[in-house]
Amino acid sequence: MNGSEQPFSEQPNSGHPSMQPVRLAPESDSSAPWLPELRTIAARALECAGGIEPALALAIRLGQELPYPMEGRTLQLWESLATVGACNLSVGRTIEPHLDAVSILHQARQQSPSEELQALAVAEKSCWGVFAAEGRDHNLRAHRHGNGWVLTGTKPWCSLAGRLTHAIVTARTDNARRAFAVNLKDPGVSAAAAGWVALGLPDVASGPVSFEQVPAVPVGAPGWYLDRPGFAWGGTGVAALWFGAATAVARRVYAHCAGREPDQIAMLQLGLVDGHLTAARTALALAARQADSGGHPGSVSLSAARARAAVVHASESILELASHAMGPEPLAFDADHAARVADLTVYLRQDHAERSIAAIGQQLLAPGRLPW
Repeated sequence: MNGSEQPFSEQPNSGHPSMQPVRLAPESDSSAPWLPELRTIAARALECAGGIEPALALAIRLGQELPYPMEGRTLQLWESLATVGACNLSVGRTIEPHLDAVSILHQARQQSPSEELQALAVAEKSCWGVFAAEGRDHNLRAHRHGNGWVLTGTKPWCSLAGRLTHAIVTARTDNARRAFAVNLKDPGVSAAAAGWVALGLPDVASGPVSFEQVPAVPVGAPGWYLDRPGFAWGGTGVAALWFGAATAVARRVYAHCAGREPDQIAMLQLGLVDGHLTAARTALALAARQADSGGHPGSVSLSAARARAAVVHASESILELASHAMGPEPLAFDADHAARVADLTVYLRQDHAERSIAAIGQQLLAPGRLPW
């Protein structure tokens, strides 16, 4: 994912709202050289809708084409994710973990270019996930075995584990939490086949995975996975997907208002939608600049958290405004809109809601000086 491969060829852009790129830069900025790529990404994401295998193939391709975060083109990366999110969130939910894993491996190699990490070069047909969720009833342990490591136990919330080839998995060692790379085709890996009943993201099943003496390669030092600056920016990349889906919902509200004679309430609702989108877009664009400029780890974490919180607030507000503005009809008869609302509602719960906002408050108080 470094932009060194041949770029996408430009595809014709139809008038479908989902085909329009989602921009985070100011609206007057139409000179970004990657605009043709955004249009092509939109076209390919729409082609993948309804099929996990095409989405996995697109993930592999984008992993070879898109830039890494924090290396000068984070805005392009997040606009690409937002554009996919506007097209189809199931496709986005399939693509984002692979891009995150590729970025994590890249960061780890930069820090410690070991032979084992070099051997983990992303193969042409390998597709990765990132399994880092924790659960009270699930415990995954890593321990030494000969000259290497093995994983034993269960990991919750492992999206598409049965369809991926590899994953970066966090596990407990004797004294820390550490990331490891594993081959999901190892016979010691067993993904739960049932249990996902969500109406949102129905094709992206997320269930527990059991590991039994599965060989694993350390990715970074103990604690590195959570402490690295890329951890915060990876979470903001997910928010870019949410922002894209919220933009698509907003476009549906705009089409509804433009297709009739709007009353004062409809214009108020449209104005509120615009305000929420503008606030979230501004926060993401600022975060992208800060990601590329480096900075103190504390400021990185706060900037990323603010951007993510702005997107969550905007998305939840736009979902409510859309239902008030348009009533039940699009939820009942517009398949794309109904699926997008269900997908975004489920996907947003990956955020920790009030706990995420409380964490921002804690960061603001920690330095002991006025933050604004």
